[in-house]
Amino acid sequence: MKTEKFVKAFFEEKEDLLKYYTSVKTETEVGRLIKSLNLSGSQNIAMNKIINATLTDAYYTILLGLDGSASIGGIQEMYDLKSEDGSQISEEIEGYAYEYFHE
Repeated sequence: MKTEKFVKAFFEEKEDLLKYYTSVKTETEVGRLIKSLNLSGSQNIAMNKIINATLTDAYYTILLGLDGSASIGGIQEMYDLKSEDGSQISEEIEGYAYEYFHE
């Protein structure tokens, strides 16, 4: 797996979670909790933005933590990530993460 594909998979997972949490037919605990608030249309839009920003922050920080650009649990170091075929994944994570999560 190439680094860009690795980062893109994190981004797609974030997008899928956002859809699951905000879907009318959600079966997730987060979705049920949101529904229980009985939010208005504008409140739902705001909630979706909050969840999106939260997931973006979490996934982006994890990726930068693996890259060594941020800390994970107060520990900042670069991790050596490789796919099953031995391909290096941890190179250029920060650039791809910015591209997918902030552009």
